[in-house]
Amino acid sequence: MAARCDSGIPNPRRRWWVIRGQIGRRDYLVLALLGLLAPLAAWWGLAHSGWVDKVFMPAPEEVATRIYGWFAEDDLLGDIWISVYRVTAGFAISAVLALPLALLIGTYRPLQALFEPLTDFIRYMPAVAFIPLVMLWVGIEESAKIAIIFIGTFFQMVLMMAEDIRRVPMAQIEAAQTMGATRGELIRLVILPSAKPALLDTLRVTMGWAWTYLVVAELVAANSGLGFAILKAQRFLQTDKIFAGILLIGLFGLLMDQSFRWLHRKAFPWLYIK
Repeated sequence: MAARCDSGIPNPRRRWWVIRGQIGRRDYLVLALLGLLAPLAAWWGLAHSGWVDKVFMPAPEEVATRIYGWFAEDDLLGDIWISVYRVTAGFAISAVLALPLALLIGTYRPLQALFEPLTDFIRYMPAVAFIPLVMLWVGIEESAKIAIIFIGTFFQMVLMMAEDIRRVPMAQIEAAQTMGATRGELIRLVILPSAKPALLDTLRVTMGWAWTYLVVAELVAANSGLGFAILKAQRFLQTDKIFAGILLIGLFGLLMDQSFRWLHRKAFPWLYIK
C-alpha cells in the first residue's frame, strides 16, 4: 500500500524507500548531485582543517589550478587523447574476441568444459605480472600498453558474457526448436537477441575495468598519458597532479559509462517502460 501523509495524499519521499520503487527524474538528479558534491565538500573541509599537510592532501582549488596549468603548459589534451586511445583499443580488441568465444562457451557444454576452467585460471593472474613478458613478446610501443589492457579485461569479459548467454530462458530456445529453427537460427535469432541487453551491460562494466588498468599499462615505457603523468608526479611528490590525474580518469570513465547507459536506453527502450 502506498505510504500517505495525514491528509491522505501520497507522500513522495516515503516512496523512495519502496523496494525497487521509482523516483522522479528531478529527485534522481538532486540526489546524484548531492552524492557528487558531498565527498567534494568533505575533501575541501579536510584539506583546509590543518589536520593534514597540504603535501599529502591538496585542496580542490589547488588541484583545479594544476589541471589548468597542465592544460595550458603541459599538453593535457595530448595525454587525454593517447590514454583514451589505449583504453578504447584494448577494450575493443577484448570485446571483438570475447563475444564469439563467450557465445560458444555459453551455448555448448563441451566448449564450456574445455575453455571455462582455463579462463577462470588465467583471470586471477594480475595483469601487472605480465608486463615483463609483454615487453619481451610485443616490445615497448603502443601495442604493449594495449596488450596490458587487453589482458586485464578479456578473460573477465569472456566469463561474464558467457553467463549472459546462459541466462537466456530455455523456454525461448525450446519454442524456437518446436517451430523448426536450425542451430544457426537459434543462435542468430533467439540467443543473441535475447542476450543483447545483458551483453551491453557487461561491456559497460568491463569498460570501467579497462580504465582501471590504464596506469598499469602506462608503466611500460610510456612518455605520455594520464597514467604516465600520475606515475611521474609520484616521483616528485606532486600530489596535486596525482589528484588531478585520478579525477580526470574518473571523469572520462564516468562519461563512457553514461554513454553506454544512454545507448542501452536507446537500443532497448522497452526495458525502461514504467
